[in-house]
Amino acid sequence: MAIDQSLLEILCCPVTKSPLHRLDRQRVKRLAKLCTDGELAYSDGRPVAGPIGEALIAEDGQRIYLVEDGIPVLLEDRAIPGDVLSTDD
Repeated sequence: MAIDQSLLEILCCPVTKSPLHRLDRQRVKRLAKLCTDGELAYSDGRPVAGPIGEALIAEDGQRIYLVEDGIPVLLEDRAIPGDVLSTDD
């Protein structure tokens, strides 16, 4: 279930208070592969369990938040560091 556009327009990163944007499909696929390979962790070091179908990224690109069943999980310790995608830029 995709996140509603009207909700996306009012969401912001809980750390920086900057706007959030949908992560493009290519990068979501990259996250999913990293997760499957056991190479993806939250900012607190816990491994990310899949599946990954949708994600939001902070405007500065530093934090990625997963969307689970259409609900964005906007918790600081559940953010994924944005640098995991740095080789994908």
